[in-house]
Formats: sequence, C-alpha cells, structure tokens
Amino acid sequence: MSDQKLYHDQLIEHYKYPTHRGTLEGANFTAQVFNPLCGDEVTMYGIIKNETLTDCKFEGKGCVISLASASMLADLVIGKSVKTILQLDKDIMLKLVKLKLGPTRLRCALLALEALQKGVNDVASSPTSAGA
Repeated sequence: MSDQKLYHDQLIEHYKYPTHRGTLEGANFTAQVFNPLCGDEVTMYGIIKNETLTDCKFEGKGCVISLASASMLADLVIGKSVKTILQLDKDIMLKLVKLKLGPTRLRCALLALEALQKGVNDVASSPTSAGA
C-alpha cells in the first residue's frame, strides 16, 4: 500500500513540507526523545516568556508519523500557556494525525509531545522560571 493510501494528505504535507522545522536561536529549552524500537528521534526547541510558549521548532529523523506529528504539534502550541501544554495528552496527538494507531505507531505520534513537555517542564520547574 502506498503512503498516499496509508496516510492522509495533511500528514503527508507536514512530512514533506514541515512547518517550524529547524533549530531555534535563543531557545530556553531543547529536549530530545529517541525511540529505540524504530530509531526515530525528535528534538523540540522552544522559547517561553511570561508562562507562554512564544516560539517552537523541531528537528528529527524518522517516519512520516513522528515528523508530521512534530510539525503539527509546533503549529498547535505556539501561543499556548505552559499549563495548557503540560496538560496535552495522547488524545490530542491522535486528533492531529487523524489515524487509528496501534501501540508501535502511537509511540511515533507521541515522540514530539514527550520532548515538548519535557522541555517545557524543565523550564517551568527551574529556579529562574519562564516568567522572565
């Protein structure tokens, strides 16, 4: 089965032409998550000011689902509060990818969220928190 039949157009579009891909100058967090089962990895970068994520970028290597998810997640979270980002869960990622996923593919869809929440949590819990 071809990718076009397996994955919907929006997913393919974000994979081929990702938004917010690259490093982020002045990021106050960088967080990477690696999936040893398939080799996918996603690194999320972000700038948090006044408890709000003002910019977000990602880099990675992996399958359509892991990289398209990172692109769609970055679109979703810019401008959101730290609290909102930390409350996101697998259901939001499933809504973004619009696919029924088994456990292995679900892990791919969750890589970016895990990295993002790790980075946001690190900034939010640091003594010189993101309120600056």
